[in-house]
Amino acid sequence: MTLNDFFVELITILPSYATTLTIILALLLDKYLGEAKSYHYLVGFGWLANQLEKRFNSFEKKINSAIENHKNKRSLKKVLLGAFAWAILVLPIPLVYFLYLNQLTWYWQILLDASVLYLAIGLNSLYQHAMQVYYPLSVNNLSQARRFTGYLVSRETAELTPNDISRATVESMLENGHDSVVASIVYFIIGGAPLVIIHRFANTLDAMWGYRTSQFNSFGFASARLDDALGFISAKICTLLYAIQGECLTSLANAYKQGNKYKSHNGGWVMAAGATVMNKKLGGKAQYNGKIVESVTLGCGENIAVEDIPKSISIVNRAAIILTLIVLLWQAISFIAFTHNQP
Repeated sequence: MTLNDFFVELITILPSYATTLTIILALLLDKYLGEAKSYHYLVGFGWLANQLEKRFNSFEKKINSAIENHKNKRSLKKVLLGAFAWAILVLPIPLVYFLYLNQLTWYWQILLDASVLYLAIGLNSLYQHAMQVYYPLSVNNLSQARRFTGYLVSRETAELTPNDISRATVESMLENGHDSVVASIVYFIIGGAPLVIIHRFANTLDAMWGYRTSQFNSFGFASARLDDALGFISAKICTLLYAIQGECLTSLANAYKQGNKYKSHNGGWVMAAGATVMNKKLGGKAQYNGKIVESVTLGCGENIAVEDIPKSISIVNRAAIILTLIVLLWQAISFIAFTHNQP
């Protein structure tokens, strides 16, 4: 075979591995470029979300004090307005992408899809956020570690002990490993870049609106439920990807038993599986808005320590690699089967 014949054969084969190539390229872009330092698209998206929320949810804010003790009572009008605002923000770009940007030549399609997937993946960002807690914590600089932990979690951090900080960080890494890494890859496999965009926007709105406060209990209801629904399949896949890295059956059993009791179904499953693989315990007491909240124990074994922070990132990294290899294997089998059946 001449060099020219080799390249002709390669170009013939590559389109059959488009999904794998897109995922690998997106992961490489994330590794070497990282998260955008300025003009991040989610900043603009967040600004739009705040503007819509101010317009559609103004009535709720005016009566906050009147309903503070009735947070479980939802206004149907506000639920519908919240769902409408969600649809306005989330659906237009994926729809345009699907109609006009989903039928390019295969190599341009890979480059475009990989760019979208790269923007949705936050593996490099997770590592950076974990390390900016880990490094000061490893030298007992609690004030700085608490400050950076506050960037990751909504709980109060002013009085957190080193073990509390480590636990909060590991919980964030395992849960966000699903939200910003595994889920993005899974939904690219299922529905391409449009579904990746839908999931990323929906997840962002849940982080902004999905709270059981008087302001968002009604308006954010649709955002919270839609994010739960979108994350259901990917969370189960992420749970399996975590579980097969260690005590698989025990991890899956804990994910089912403990995750179903946790305040976040999807988050509970992936954190329980990840913690079991690490032979550690997550959950327990945390303070939110001056109130102590007791969460179900996730995982089993010893309490989280400082050195477990980088270990949690390794679990997310391996999950992404395993998923990519599974896609590669599936596409290889499909290609071989297809060529074998050709006359």
